[in-house]
Order: sequence, then C-alpha cells, then structure tokens
Amino acid sequence: MTNHSETTGPFESNDISGQEPPTGPTEHATQVTLRTPAELADALPYLLGYRPEDSMVLVALHDHAGRGRFGGRARLGIPANAEDWEAAARQLARGLVTGSERRDGRPERMVAYVCQEPGPGESGRDVKRRLERLAQLMRTECGNLDVPVIEALCISDGRFWSYCCPVEGCCPEDGSPMGLPGTSVLAAAATYAGIQVRGTLRELRARLQPWETSAALEQEIALDTVGMNLVPRMLDATGRLEVAEETIALAERIIRRYATAAPVTGTHPADVRDDDLLADDEAATLILGLQDRTTRDKAAAWMEGDEAGPALRLWRALARRCVGPYGEHAAAPLTLAGWVAWSTGDELEAREALAMALAADPDYLFARLLHQACNEGLDPEAVRRCLRAERVGRTPAQPAERATPAPRTALAPPQQTPSLRPGSHPQKSDQRAEPGPRKGGQRRRRARSDEEDGRHTARAKRDRRRPADSRPRTPMTDPTGPGTRGPAGTRTRAAAPGDATRGGVPSDSRQSEADG
Repeated sequence: MTNHSETTGPFESNDISGQEPPTGPTEHATQVTLRTPAELADALPYLLGYRPEDSMVLVALHDHAGRGRFGGRARLGIPANAEDWEAAARQLARGLVTGSERRDGRPERMVAYVCQEPGPGESGRDVKRRLERLAQLMRTECGNLDVPVIEALCISDGRFWSYCCPVEGCCPEDGSPMGLPGTSVLAAAATYAGIQVRGTLRELRARLQPWETSAALEQEIALDTVGMNLVPRMLDATGRLEVAEETIALAERIIRRYATAAPVTGTHPADVRDDDLLADDEAATLILGLQDRTTRDKAAAWMEGDEAGPALRLWRALARRCVGPYGEHAAAPLTLAGWVAWSTGDELEAREALAMALAADPDYLFARLLHQACNEGLDPEAVRRCLRAERVGRTPAQPAERATPAPRTALAPPQQTPSLRPGSHPQKSDQRAEPGPRKGGQRRRRARSDEEDGRHTARAKRDRRRPADSRPRTPMTDPTGPGTRGPAGTRTRAAAPGDATRGGVPSDSRQSEADG
C-alpha cells in the first residue's frame, strides 16, 4: 500500500499521450516523476487524453530500472446497478492485463481510479463513500490476477480521496482539492510536447450525435424526399452504379468545399460552420448513397494526407444529420469517421465513433472489425494498403463545384407529402457510446447491397406513413434475393464483401477501452 506520509517513489511517465510507451530511451525523451497521490490524480486526464466522467479506470505500471513506468490504460463506465460492479471490475482488470501481456508485458502493479460527479443532494464525500465498494472490487480483481493495486483514488467535485492510505487521520475527510488545470509539472511537460487534453467524452460524442434542434425536421423531410428518388435507383443494377458515382462525386465536392472554408476557433463553432456549408439535400443524398457498402468502401479511401481532415469533418456532419427514424443510417458515416480518426492516430475519437456506429447497428461488420482492431492496438496501415490498392486506377468524377457554398435548405415536399409526427425526436446515443440493442420499431432499415446480383432491399419504418410509391420493394421472383423471407418466415440478409463471417467485437454492453 501507499504510505501517504512519505513519497511513493518516482513514477516515470513516458506515456502521457495514451499511446504505447516507447521501448527504449530516446535522446529527447520527456520524463516526468510523480511521487504523491495528488500528482497521480492530476495525471489521469493526461494519461487518457480526456477528462473522464462516470468512469472506472485502471492504469498499468511496469518496473523499469527501479522506477514505475506507466503502461496501458483501460476505462469502463460505472454501471448504474451496483450488482453489476463485480462483473465490470473483473472485465476491466482482465482486459487490461491481457492487453498488456500482448503488447507491453505483464504489469507489476496498478493504479485504480473511480470518477463520478455528485448527484442531486450529494457531496463529493458521499460519492467517495458510495463508490468505496467498487474501488475495493477493482483491487480484489487485480489481486486475483497477482497484480496489486498500489493506489486507488476517487475523484469527484474537484477533490480527490485515497482508499489506500493506512495512516489514521492522514487524509482529510472532505478530500484534498485538485490542482488548477494546467498548473502541474505534468501539464507543463504535456504542453511542451504539444499534447492537449480534450474535454469529456460527452463533449466528444456531442459532435457525432443527431440534431435535436428545429433543423432536424427539415433534414428529415429532405431524407424522405431524396429517398423516394434515390432508393428505387439503388435497387436497380444500372441505377446502383450511377448512384455510386454521383455519391462519390458529391462527397469529393463537399470535401473540397470544407478544405477551402475559412478556419474558426473552437469545436462547436467549427461544427456549426460545417453544418452551414452542407445543404439538407446534399446531406440526404450522401447519407443514403453511403448505405451501399461498395460506395462506402470507396469513400473510406480519403483517410490520409490533406483529404483526411475535411473528410472527417464531412462524416461527422453526416452523422449529425441522421435524425429521427434515420438513426440506423448513422452507422455508415460514424464508421467512416472512426476509420479516418484511427488512420490519422486519434484512437480516442476512433473508439467512440465506432462504438456509436455499433449502437446504431450492432450487425455493422465493418464497424465491428475496426472497433476490435483499434482496441487491440493493431496498425491501421494494413487497412490503408488495401484501400490504396482499390483506389489505383479509379478516375473520380470531377463535376464543377458551385461558386458559392449552399446554405442548409429544406427541399420542397413532393405532391404526396410524407406524414410527419409532431414532437418526434432523434435517437440518443448511449452515454458510454457502447454497442447496444437496436430499437427496430424506431428506425428505418437501410438499403443493403448484394455483391452477387447487385440488388438491394430497404425496409420502411412500420409506424410511419409514407407515399405509396416511396417504399422500394424487392421483386419476389427470386427467393434468394436480399431481404426476402423463406417459407419459415426467416429473413435472409444481403451479403457484402467481408460479410461471410460474424467475427469481430462482441456487442458487450460494457466494452472496455483498453489501450494496452
């Protein structure tokens, strides 16, 4: 245990960015020594790259020349039901130890954190007492794996408490105040190294969640209107190829538009600017066009160089436009956002975007495979090589870009206006951004592609009235077509490249974010 009346010994932080620690010393390596619980509490945002909320975190420590070196980190959201705490602690400990053994060697020690803000009528001290059992379960599970927890901290309401101090009266009952952000030695070292700590995961997810403003209704009308023209064409072999070319050409124009837009300061103003540069009909065309997986794979080739940044902004903007019953359509742009983020080295946003894609559609294989690869710390270069090879020889269409970026506009409704339910709201993502069960009665099925015969099917939302000619139907002459039902009423699913198996990340409701 840690004796709080003395120093804990130096802990060398070569890994404040959250990436895998370097295997050997370098000439210009930055080393920061942490000796006290206060410094360990202050280090957590720099170890994760963001400020955790409602989280249980384990950080691995490795012996290195008589010092403790930070290794992998793993985080889970704190289960709302205390009966699930033991299973969550076991999953977190085993996941981190297993990942560390694979990448960095088995850790010798652990540091544990529980972070949660007080609820109504609670104080930080109340949170510390309530989560004491969870912290003890984390220590027990790590001990069962022969990896002792040398420090366990609770962080709440701007203060921290230790669960490991053996000295009576050493730690104040009301906790110790956290230092001002950016004033510690570790903060100075991170700033010098060019490392920035983001806000919270909630703020990151807000950039990817569907609109909940009055503009959402206009976007939903645009999706309905464009879909009545686009989806029937996607069900035809010839029309499908034309839609794919039009989708890629439109995405290229928007990416160039974003690349030349005037920069703004702050994530929210930047997202508002991107939304204003994308018209409702353009967003609807791209969202529906990307439901074709071959088209999506072509769009995934914008993953590096000068194209990556504007492409990521576009996929975020499209995810925000998957409003109302189109929530399941967000799986495609969210997966593309996660892929580009991972390809450019942002594992944090990659994991969150991919987890949100799986929440939108747990069966989305591309998201499942990328999520597993990102969590296991694989090199994205293997995927990049495949996409580069597919891009060789393809000549993208280069239609003329409009002179002035179009503002968001609502398309005029067709002669038979879809019946819109007043008061409908977009689907909300799970706060932990983890795979969850789909709500089939609340989402419209996407049009899926069949790589063998080029046909697609789209299933309209049952509880929503649509014009009679707006619901694409698959011909029933071929019983093997996508979306058909056999004699027993079993629905067959269209095949796509890489969909032969169901491997990938299991849709565990508490998928750990293990870096190491």
